[in-house]
Amino acid sequence: MTIQEKTVNAVRILSAEMITKAGSGHPGICMDAAPVGYELYADIMNYNPAVPDWDNRDRFILSAGHGSAMLYSLLHLFGFGLSKEDLQNFRQFGSKTSGHPERGITAGVDCSTGALGQGVASAVGFALAECYLAAKFNREGYLIVDHYTYVLCGEGCLEEGISYEACSFAGRQKLGKLILFYDCNKISIEGNTDDAFADDIPVRFVSQGWQVLTVEDINDLGSIKRAVASAKTEKDKPSIIICHSVIGYGTPNAGTAKAHPTCCWSPQAVKLIFVSPPKSF
Repeated sequence: MTIQEKTVNAVRILSAEMITKAGSGHPGICMDAAPVGYELYADIMNYNPAVPDWDNRDRFILSAGHGSAMLYSLLHLFGFGLSKEDLQNFRQFGSKTSGHPERGITAGVDCSTGALGQGVASAVGFALAECYLAAKFNREGYLIVDHYTYVLCGEGCLEEGISYEACSFAGRQKLGKLILFYDCNKISIEGNTDDAFADDIPVRFVSQGWQVLTVEDINDLGSIKRAVASAKTEKDKPSIIICHSVIGYGTPNAGTAKAHPTCCWSPQAVKLIFVSPPKSF
C-alpha cells in the first residue's frame, strides 16, 4: 500500500472514529469520497495552511456538508491547526468541528454549508467573484487574482433547484475556474436515488454549457488528477467531474442506504479493513 493510499484510509478511519464517538453523523460519503479530498489537498489545490485566509488561495466548498468529518480529518492531516482533541469533540456544542462546516469557526472552511445544493450555488458565486476581480485587477505579467474554486456534491445536491439554477448561470457566465466533483454513488439516506432522481447528468450539464468529465473509479487517484488537469484546459466552461463511487466503501453496509447515516459498524471494524494492526483514536 502506498503512502497516498494510507493517507486516504487515515481520512476514512478518523471520520469513522469521530462519528462513532459523537454518536451521530454521516460516514457514507466520508468512506467513498476520501480519495477526492486527499487529491485536492495533497496534489491539486494551491493554499497555505499557515495563512488559511490568503486571498489568492484555491477554494474548496463541501456542498455535501453532512460529510464534515471527512473535511475535518483532511484539515487535521494537512496542517490547518485542528487537533486530535478537536476531532474528538466532533458535533459537540462550542467545538470547532460542528456537524456541518461553518465559516469563521474552523480555519480552512471557506463556506458554511447545510441545506443540500447550497454549497454548489455558493461556489458559483465564489467563481464569479474570482472572474470579476481578475478582470478588474490583473494586468499582463501581473496575475494578482488567479485561483480555482472546487466543490464536492452528491446526488442530493443536484436534485435541488438551487443547484440547477446556479449551474445554468455558471455555464452562461463561462466560469472556467469552477470545478465540481459529483460523488455519484446512486444512494441517498432514503434508498436508491433512481426512485426520485431521473436526470441524465451528463446531458443536463452539457446543455447548461459545462465540460463533462468522468472518473470511473473514485479510488483511482491518478484518474482524479488527470480529470482536473483536463478541466483546467477548458477556459470558457465550468467543469463537472462525475466520480463513480460506492457509498460506505469498504464497510459492511457498502452500497446501501444503511451506509449513509450514523455508523452501525465499529471503528475497530473499519481499521481491520483498512489497516493492520488497528490503532486506537
